[in-house]
Amino acid sequence: VLMHTLMVLAVLLALMTLVNFISHQDDIGQGTFDVAGAFFVTILFLPQQAYEMLPIAALIGAVIGLGGLARDSELTVIRAAGVSVARIAGSTALAGLVIAGLLWVIGEYFAPPADQYGRQYKIFSRYSQLEFAGRRSAWVRQGSWFINVRQQAAENLFGGVFVYELDAERRLRLVGRADTAEQDDEGRWVLSNYGETRLEGEHVGARRSAREVSKTEFNADFLGLAVNEPGSLPLRDLYAYKEHLEANDQDAQAWEIAFWARIARLVAAVVVCIFAVPFAFGPLRSAGAGSRTVLGIMAGVLYMLLTQTLENSGQVYGIDPLVVAWGPPLLLSLI
Repeated sequence: VLMHTLMVLAVLLALMTLVNFISHQDDIGQGTFDVAGAFFVTILFLPQQAYEMLPIAALIGAVIGLGGLARDSELTVIRAAGVSVARIAGSTALAGLVIAGLLWVIGEYFAPPADQYGRQYKIFSRYSQLEFAGRRSAWVRQGSWFINVRQQAAENLFGGVFVYELDAERRLRLVGRADTAEQDDEGRWVLSNYGETRLEGEHVGARRSAREVSKTEFNADFLGLAVNEPGSLPLRDLYAYKEHLEANDQDAQAWEIAFWARIARLVAAVVVCIFAVPFAFGPLRSAGAGSRTVLGIMAGVLYMLLTQTLENSGQVYGIDPLVVAWGPPLLLSLI
């Protein structure tokens, strides 16, 4: 099962590498982003692709692996020796546990930093660092402060930052803007080319400063998380940012869905391997490897479509995050 899973994963990653490389072609020639840069970014995205494809590869690999044992009557010999189907399924589940462990390592330690660096490398190649170009911005709230970030330039450096402060009655008290914002070693915010407008009753005051040091206690890590996609973050960061949003009375459903979906994906790696056992003992026992492979691919594609559809539409339709994350693995378990 493990051998065939790795083989299938290699084929899927080869296809995804080609698709991703082609998707970067329109950006080649902008700034310093060239063909070598497009290939480098494609390689950096591979761990995230492996993380997303590994459960599907496990299902197809388990179907092919067990199907090969059934075709050569090796499973029949094992059954004749007194080994039950449940024990065979348990052995297959052990392979699933190994895959789940590999999935954990990739999703926690390899995919997030590689994916983030790949996105930053592409942005920095296409635009100069101080342009902070990009259409996507992030909003982060802490207490009475609301901060809007246009782009993340480095791990602890942000550009095009807007600062808003509201009073206890949710009325606007201050509006500020800085070209860049970064946090120093003491945790203070250092804003460059900062300008603010303060509303005080019927009076409006304005001031500018080339370098403003703010004492606002705001964690820069949350800004870094806000400008990243939830699906490309490790569990600890997802949980921390989810708790941060809930503590500030913000909608954390998308991040909660991503958090539970990551945990459910680990369980799914075991479930899909057990799901392949009936392929080896049912009517498909004498079927060819091609038939089993096609059915395995169909089952994998349907499972992937169901999972992605629920994850993408769960927030739109207000579906409970636990249902979104655990629905597909439980359905597969019942089947």
